[in-house]
Amino acid sequence: MGGERGFPMLAMAAALAVGTVLVTVAVAGDGPMVHSAGTPPARGTTAAAAQPSLLEAQQWLNTAPLRAEELRGKAMLVNFWTYSCINSLRALPYVRAWADKYRDQGLVVVGVHTPEFEFEKDITNIRQATSAYDVRYPVATDSEFAIWRAFGNEAWPAFYFIGPDGAVRHRVLGEGEYDKSERLIQKLLSEAAGSPVVGDVTAVRGQGAQAEPDEADLRSPETYVGYAKATNFTSPGGIVQSTSNRYRAARALPLNHWSLAGVWSVGGEFATLDEASGGIAFRFHARDLHLVMGASSPGQPVRFRVKLDGRAPGDSHGVDTDANGAGTVTEPRLYQLVRQTRPMMDRTFEIEFLDPGVRAYVFTFG
Repeated sequence: MGGERGFPMLAMAAALAVGTVLVTVAVAGDGPMVHSAGTPPARGTTAAAAQPSLLEAQQWLNTAPLRAEELRGKAMLVNFWTYSCINSLRALPYVRAWADKYRDQGLVVVGVHTPEFEFEKDITNIRQATSAYDVRYPVATDSEFAIWRAFGNEAWPAFYFIGPDGAVRHRVLGEGEYDKSERLIQKLLSEAAGSPVVGDVTAVRGQGAQAEPDEADLRSPETYVGYAKATNFTSPGGIVQSTSNRYRAARALPLNHWSLAGVWSVGGEFATLDEASGGIAFRFHARDLHLVMGASSPGQPVRFRVKLDGRAPGDSHGVDTDANGAGTVTEPRLYQLVRQTRPMMDRTFEIEFLDPGVRAYVFTFG
């Protein structure tokens, strides 16, 4: 899969023509504020195949399976997301707001949950995430990427705007362009209704991990822990793949480098702590630091303690830690561990796990 979830976005966009569909990609200094996947579009995919593919969803949440007659003549917004992706989470407040605001005017919003990690295929996990993030509109599960391929999708999050004729009129890959997206929704609703649908764009303010990133101070990229996509690993001896190994913390970490301490088994997708009192250190520059984590044994919580530059985080703690840096891994998801206030600077993050069995997947920033 791979891609960028954490670079500051410039105030410009690249428009690409794909068939008859206009594609907008929000472009950042080093890449789009978007998480790209390595799963290619299916050959022969056309915009005409996109909407009908929704009717073949594996499972639906928040609704009975949608039927073709319920979509006919409707303006639609289809949002591809996955619940541990920070880019997807920061877009959710906008999708929720549009679903609520335009429901009575006929807008059909569908979230297509297409997973990155294995734990995101579990329907219980998806159901818990939709509840935790207050997603009340219909969600189609797409664990085999069938809908993703039918749409020719390439990234999380992605937004597809479908007209009352069933054709995809526009898509946006990545975060941003929200004002333009809402104006397009109004245009498609006007077309469906045969009369103008107008109004101010919605003021949205995300909370916690869903807050908009501090782009000016975002200088750390998404960094995977599993060996398949790991970069900038600095523990002496490097990664030993898929074997329990004792790692030592690096004496000094350059910016955006990281190291392990303790006995870990590093697999392709995640690293598992085999013995208690192991940790991870990361040198970063960003307002927010997140880590996707889970436990190897469901129902067995893993306690942890976070430090910034060797001290408790205090007021810089995230929503999943307290001022002393204490927290607990209870289910597989994204954990916000640091939320700073300006001025930002290069800092060393450390997390020590007091129990064995944690699985660490990926660092993301905001």
